[in-house]
Amino acid sequence: MTLEDLLKREEGFTPYCYPDSLGYQTIGYGKLIDKRGGGITEEEALYLLRNEVTENAEALRKAIPWISKFNEDRRTILQAMAFQLGVSGLLAFRKTLEAVKSGDYVMAAKGMRGSKWATQTPGRAERMAKGMESGTLDVP
Repeated sequence: MTLEDLLKREEGFTPYCYPDSLGYQTIGYGKLIDKRGGGITEEEALYLLRNEVTENAEALRKAIPWISKFNEDRRTILQAMAFQLGVSGLLAFRKTLEAVKSGDYVMAAKGMRGSKWATQTPGRAERMAKGMESGTLDVP
């Protein structure tokens, strides 16, 4: 038996954060993530980010297949919104998505700016709304 096999058996797998026997926040096969002595490396964070981006992009393509007709920056904006809000959260932007689909980017940006999301993360929402209007992510 390898060390990995032994640890997998002894630790058990939990796909979400849980308190260990000492109350430390842990995930996976006993990976300590509590600020009292754990955490993840940037490499681990990038691995998780890339996996989630891929999963969200696939889910978004299934939910709104017309996304492929837009330029890369507008697709990226919708994908970033889905990353933050979840695909179901993005799909709740019905009027905004209708405006995007029809090419009315000014109206789409107006919907983005008028949302609860924009009050929660105003800087991000404004940058994305400007990007949706202009078709480029190169906005201040």
